[in-house]
Amino acid sequence: MFTKLLVANRGEIALRIIRACQELGVRSVAVYSDADAQAPHVREADEAVRIGPAPSSESYLKGDVIIEVAKRVGAQAIHPGYGFLSEREWFARAVREAGLVWVGPPAEAIAAMGSKTAARTLAISAGVPVVPGTAQGLTDAGEARTIAAKYGYPVLLKAAAGGGGKGMRIVRSDAEMVGALDSARSEARKAFGDDAVYVEKYIEGPRHVEIQVLADAHGNCISLGERECSVQRRHQKMIEEAPSVAVTPELRRRMGDVAVAAAKAAGYVNAGTCEFLLDREGNFYFLEMNTRIQVEHPVTELVTGLDLVQWQIRIAAGEKLPFTESLVPRGWAIECRITSEDPANGFLPSTGRIEHLHLPTGPGVRWDGGIEAGSEVSLFYDPMLAKLIVHAATRDQAIARMHRALLELTIDGIETSREFHLRVMEHPDWQSGSISIQWLEQHLDEIANPTAPDEAIKAAAVAAALVAERDRGSRASGVNASSGVGTGSSAAATPAQATGADAWRRASRLEGLRS
Repeated sequence: MFTKLLVANRGEIALRIIRACQELGVRSVAVYSDADAQAPHVREADEAVRIGPAPSSESYLKGDVIIEVAKRVGAQAIHPGYGFLSEREWFARAVREAGLVWVGPPAEAIAAMGSKTAARTLAISAGVPVVPGTAQGLTDAGEARTIAAKYGYPVLLKAAAGGGGKGMRIVRSDAEMVGALDSARSEARKAFGDDAVYVEKYIEGPRHVEIQVLADAHGNCISLGERECSVQRRHQKMIEEAPSVAVTPELRRRMGDVAVAAAKAAGYVNAGTCEFLLDREGNFYFLEMNTRIQVEHPVTELVTGLDLVQWQIRIAAGEKLPFTESLVPRGWAIECRITSEDPANGFLPSTGRIEHLHLPTGPGVRWDGGIEAGSEVSLFYDPMLAKLIVHAATRDQAIARMHRALLELTIDGIETSREFHLRVMEHPDWQSGSISIQWLEQHLDEIANPTAPDEAIKAAAVAAALVAERDRGSRASGVNASSGVGTGSSAAATPAQATGADAWRRASRLEGLRS
C-alpha cells in the first residue's frame, strides 16, 4: 500500500478520497486554488499545496504543476477523482512516466474508451450491442443526411470527444441537419478542443442504465450491478438509484456480462462504468464507458457494501479482488445531486456565502459534501455542492427516507436544487418508476415551477419563516426565544424550524386534510 497519495481534485470528491486514505492509513495531499484556500478538503488532508489562481485552467487543469507537486512532497500516487483531468489520457501517461502510480485505468484504456467513436468501434468488435449509427466522425451535412435516411429520423448528433450533453443535438428532419451539425461542432470544439461529431439513431423514451465494473491487474473483472440515471436535464444526471425498477435479475446478468466484455476488450483495470440505453422492449445498447469513478458511485456502494474509492486505491497498489463473481444488490439506494442552482429561475447558477447549513441524519442517510457554513460558492467551478444519498430495504422506503432527509436539509445563503428534488420525490411517475431520459424535460415546468400557494398558505409560510429567523437570531445570542432566558452554549438545541417553502408545503398538506 502507498504511504502518501495526492488528490488532484477539489470539493466533495476530494474529501471522499481523503477519507478513504485515512481509513487505509495512507497520508493524503490536497491541492487547492486561491478560491479553495479555506475549503474543507484542504483542512482535512494531511498536507495541502497551492497550485494556482481560481480559474481551473490555471490550477486544477495544470497537469504538469500537479505532477511536480506530487514529486516534491513525496507522494507515490495520484488520484484524479472525476472531472478535470480524470479522463485525460495524456495526464495518466505523464503520471506514469514521472514514476508515479495513476489511480485509474491505464492510459491506453482511457484512449480506447475516451473517444466515443473509438469506443463504439471497440464495442462492436467485442460483440457488444450498440445504438445503430456511425463509428467515425462526420465529414459534412450531406453525409449526415445519407446516414439519417438509412436509419430514419430522428437521429442524434454527438461529440466524439466528450460527454455531459455538450455537442449533442437531436435532429428530426433533413431541414434541421445543417444548423444542428454546425451547432454541435461548435459546441464540441469549445468544450473539448475537438469538433468531431458522429450520428446515431435516436431512441424514443429509453432509460439510462449503467453498469459499474471493477477490474484488477490480475485478470479479474466483475460487474457490481446497475444504476438507473434517467432523471436528466439537458443530458445532465440529477438523480440516480440502484438497482433499477426496469432491470430483472436475468437482464442484470446479461448487461453485466456485456459490460465486463467491453472492459476486457479495452484492457481495463480499476473502476469504470459502461453506460447503456434500455428501450421499452428490454433491448439495451452500449453508449460509452466512463474511465473514472462516477459521481453516483455511492448508490452502488450502499447496495453492495463495497467502498469503491478504497478499492480504486487498493487495485492501483496491486491488490487482487477477493471475489470473482458479480454481486447482487441488497436493498435500494437513491442519490440526489444538491447543486447551487435556482430551479424556479431556469436553473441559473446561485453564488454567495453559505450562512447556515443543517444536515439530515438518521437511519440510512449519507451526505457526501464539500461545503460547510461559511463556504463561498463561486462561478469558477461546477455547481454541484454535495450528494445526499439514502439506503433502505425497498424502493418505496428509500423514496420516503429521501423525502424526509431533504426536508431536514437546510442551506441558507444561496439557492439550491433541494426543493426541486422534493417535488420529484412526490411525483407519481417517479414513485411508480415510470420514467425515461425524456421524462424530466417533459415535466420540468410543473416540477421546477409549481403552482403558487394561495394567500392563506403564503401567510402561513411567511409567519413560519419569521419565527425561524427570530429563533436563529435568539440562538446566536444565547437567548431562549420563548422564555427570554439565556441558554448558554451547553443548552439543548431548539427544534428545527421550517423554511418558508417547507411551511407552505406543510400548510398545503393541512389544507388538503381539512378539505
